[in-house]
Amino acid sequence: MRLNINLASQPYEDARQFWMRWGTAVGALAIVTLALLVIDTTGWLNARRDRAAIAQKRTLIAQRDDIRLHAEEFLNRPENRTTRDESQFLNGLIERKAFSWTRVLENLEKVMPPHVHLVAISPQLDADNQLALKMIVAGDSRDRAIELARRMEDSRRFSQTNIISEVQIEKGSDTEQFEIAAIYIPEAVSSAEATPTTTPAANTVKPKNSKPQTPKVNQH
Repeated sequence: MRLNINLASQPYEDARQFWMRWGTAVGALAIVTLALLVIDTTGWLNARRDRAAIAQKRTLIAQRDDIRLHAEEFLNRPENRTTRDESQFLNGLIERKAFSWTRVLENLEKVMPPHVHLVAISPQLDADNQLALKMIVAGDSRDRAIELARRMEDSRRFSQTNIISEVQIEKGSDTEQFEIAAIYIPEAVSSAEATPTTTPAANTVKPKNSKPQTPKVNQH
């Protein structure tokens, strides 16, 4: 059989090469699309699971808030106020027993930057029965006080650290004095180290300044 092919009107095309190129591209595109679909589906499922967990936590928080509200209403009744006051008093004693001047000063010494020293410190229990510290420190620059606040916040023993006020002074090498407030997180102490007879809220301790970077405390 004789075939007449006019290459001018019907140019030769390599169909196999064409399908190999475009087939590979289409296959790669299909794989990418499938991967994106898997990622999107997985993300949607994870988000759904997270939303369910958040909703569950919010429900638990709401339930606990409701229980706390009813408990407070119960304790605020006239016939229960004596029990409430006694409970608060006992909780205060427990928190005071956990307070140790030695531990506090050791923890402060670990975070105290150079050229800053402790002038005075006064602990007291706040409304949430947390040990709130108010300290006065002195140094040669404001950057030192900011560094102290940052170190305290980064440690595991202090939180909610804030510089309340600052005053310019001229006392030896000290040029500025700062008042710092923080919440102290006490470590577990033994009964021998605890000081139950000391009432932190009623004491203000002023250390000697003979060694600025290692303050010594005179307990009253």
